[in-house]
Amino acid sequence: MAEFTVTGDIDPFLHVSLKRGEKIYCESNAMVMMEQALELKGKMTGGLGSALMRRFANGESFFQQHIEAVRGDGDCLLSPTLPGAIEILDVGACSYMLTDGAFVAAGDGVNLNVRTQGLGSALFGQTGGFFICEASGSGKLAVSGFGSSFALDVEPGKDITIDNAHVVAWDSRLHHEISVATQSGGFFGQIVNSVTSGEGMVLKFSGRGKVIICSRNRQNFASWLLKLMPGNN
Repeated sequence: MAEFTVTGDIDPFLHVSLKRGEKIYCESNAMVMMEQALELKGKMTGGLGSALMRRFANGESFFQQHIEAVRGDGDCLLSPTLPGAIEILDVGACSYMLTDGAFVAAGDGVNLNVRTQGLGSALFGQTGGFFICEASGSGKLAVSGFGSSFALDVEPGKDITIDNAHVVAWDSRLHHEISVATQSGGFFGQIVNSVTSGEGMVLKFSGRGKVIICSRNRQNFASWLLKLMPGNN
């Protein structure tokens, strides 16, 4: 199995060590460096239908990079799209749901499938619309968010509430629902408090499993990028 490690403190690299015959796949343009023993190809992972669904679900590239150790053992360095930390997850005993742009790379035994989610999460959760990606199978999975990352452990009876713009990935066994940050008062009062507090919509997780969060708001980052584009200043 390919070995995944994170190297560097600020905007780190994902360092992957491959034995002869091992393969990984990653988001388009993620490869920064690879040794001579490795070979890179662009492929539609899972075929045309799966590629189209992932494109609509998480905004992933239509073609992904596939790296294979064909001439012996070799290492490569990958870089995520967002400037931020990388978390390495073990897929096998559980699968993980991924928010938009979270996927960095995965071992060949990990499958990225698309599944539907509830109307509330689709419209307000900002986790991928009506369709969302699920990483299942067996192997290593690397995800990334904007800024620093942190893994939260959810336990029965200890539900957690997270601003939806800071959620990167979560254990698919967890129950999640969309809500507003402030629960006191009537419906109108909750909406007003949510707007005035600046928190907006949140995701509530319950059950047992892991949630990966990032320190920076992905919406603010997207707005900042738009302001940098010519004509938007």
